[in-house]
Amino acid sequence: MPRAGVPLPRKDSDEERGAQVKAVFKAVCILLLTITVAHAQSLAGKTLRVGSDITSPPYIYFNDAKQPAGFDADLMNALAMAGGFKLQFLDTRFESLILGIEADKFDVIASSMFVNPARAKQIDFIPYATAGLGFIVPARGTFSPETATALCGKRVGIIKGAAYIDTIRKACAADGKSVDIHEFPTSAEGTQAVMSGNVDAQADDVAVLKVAVGKTGGRLKISTPEILYPVVLGLGVSKQHPGIKAALEAALAKIRANGVYDKLVRRYSMGVPTEAQYQAAIGAQ
Repeated sequence: MPRAGVPLPRKDSDEERGAQVKAVFKAVCILLLTITVAHAQSLAGKTLRVGSDITSPPYIYFNDAKQPAGFDADLMNALAMAGGFKLQFLDTRFESLILGIEADKFDVIASSMFVNPARAKQIDFIPYATAGLGFIVPARGTFSPETATALCGKRVGIIKGAAYIDTIRKACAADGKSVDIHEFPTSAEGTQAVMSGNVDAQADDVAVLKVAVGKTGGRLKISTPEILYPVVLGLGVSKQHPGIKAALEAALAKIRANGVYDKLVRRYSMGVPTEAQYQAAIGAQ
């Protein structure tokens, strides 16, 4: 029996607290949704500065009319139409893209950038496609690498700042070997190095390599029978501008819903990233 003067505990206290928590959670969700919608509307009528290394077909390159073309360019144009904003493409070498967005030289990176934990610490990503690594070598040569360890001890050309540089080095290090990496400002220069014999192979995104091989008249070949190290590609946005990220996510949701995104993915033979793939790419536990 409780002592005199001590109130009995209320039986419905747990239920009331649960209801209060749910009410607060609902209010927070509504607030976040309101903020997101407001951010998503903030680009309407404005011009978005797009940082791209416009030297990497089929992702992004200058067409005969000297206009940005390719998957990344088409995707950004579709997003601009859906979001009601304009685009200004700024041709920037790949290794300078993250530095450029941190220096506020542009608002978004659209340059087939691989998502990884190191980059995710510097900028925010919006996943939009999947890709993977491959190698090209002289078609008539005897060297035909199919795995990263097959490159150990060889001279390998790769675009400067590419995430696969560490991937290849680590694969060789795990095998107790080293690899001679030659970095080039553009993928095209890496291809020229293979053709001239200055490197033994070029490592790059398979989609980029297919275009390169097609332009060499049979002098080069892709030696990898399947895509290695599948990765997620992401649009990069400064962590200081969540509104831009929200606006692009809203525009991406629109073109997913109306079928434009699916048509682009099929046209360029790209993969569609899953949430699980994206979380793994940024190193989420």
